[in-house]
Amino acid sequence: MSDRFDVVSEAAIRDGTATDAYFLRTEETLEAAARNPRVVAEVTQDQFPTGEFDVLAGLKDAARLLEGLPVDVDAMREGRLFDGGPVMRIEGDYLDFARYETSLLGFLSHQSGVATAALEARRAAPDSSVLSFGARHVHPAIAPMIERGALVAGLDGFSHVAAGEVLGREASGTMPHALVIAFGDQEEAWEAFDEAVAPEVPRIAICDTYSDEKDESLRAAEALGDALDGVRLDTTSSRRGDFRHIVREVRWELDARGYEDVEIFVSGGLGPDELRNLRDLADGFGVGGHVSNADPLDFALDIVELDGDPVSKRGKLSGKKQAFRTPDGGHHVGLADRADPESGEALLEPLIRDGEIVREFDVDEAAERALEDAEAVGFREET
Repeated sequence: MSDRFDVVSEAAIRDGTATDAYFLRTEETLEAAARNPRVVAEVTQDQFPTGEFDVLAGLKDAARLLEGLPVDVDAMREGRLFDGGPVMRIEGDYLDFARYETSLLGFLSHQSGVATAALEARRAAPDSSVLSFGARHVHPAIAPMIERGALVAGLDGFSHVAAGEVLGREASGTMPHALVIAFGDQEEAWEAFDEAVAPEVPRIAICDTYSDEKDESLRAAEALGDALDGVRLDTTSSRRGDFRHIVREVRWELDARGYEDVEIFVSGGLGPDELRNLRDLADGFGVGGHVSNADPLDFALDIVELDGDPVSKRGKLSGKKQAFRTPDGGHHVGLADRADPESGEALLEPLIRDGEIVREFDVDEAAERALEDAEAVGFREET
């Protein structure tokens, strides 16, 4: 039995052996036949707009994968919302990038699914603090990918420490139920935390370990006084009942005793519906599985031009394409050499030229782009 974790190395991703076997068989066959066609290949999910937008993410890693290869790549900006048509286009000799298809699609598909789910949460509670708490649901090696996808969608932070080191962001989080259980007494645990942890860490007490949320919240406020920044309610669904009513009760009782400045944070199995239901009562949310367990998008890479001629397999559209955003939020797909829609903005822009990355990757700019785009296209609009 190997003593290593079951993790593919970065070296395997970079040298292209993190791939499906048939790409290596394809290389072998084409090389034996002295055949290496010039192609245009496009990454798409749907061929035509469907009315259902998603968020493009994973572009930074995808660009790093293709960096140094003798190819030109155009792609949408990270954080862009798209609805059909290409999100990326690669031009080059096929053998120069064939073996990288598997990893390329993995980078784009998984993080785009995460970012799309995170944007659903962000749009459900636009004025609240929303943090990604779902790293415990995924393989630890991909936690940074999950948390970066959450940031691309505009979430305010995340909980995973090592991901924070990779991304250059500090992880958020205060105390779990385990801390209270380890002390066996709520007040003792809250007070010990206050004494031990750096002053810049918010004092947010978990308040549903042994007794009623209202009871523990008031006890935390009395124990820590002005030091208490907030309470967190993480009650399991089997004991939750009407969660909105519980949060209303906690807010009422805190306010009645002069603790109006104590904020309420809610976590535990929350999705967009729960955020919409609680956003007028809670100050912040921790969202876990809805973001981290998001299904990857079903991207595919297809050759659409062969030695200058339009081609495609059955079910796909031939020819080099472009996608456009119109001022009314419309998403349009057309051939790249044809007239664009009136006032349409071309969404595929240079990413790599002759192997060199010609774009910066700023996660805050991507988040701003995602939120602006979401407003423009009416992404998941619900009241």
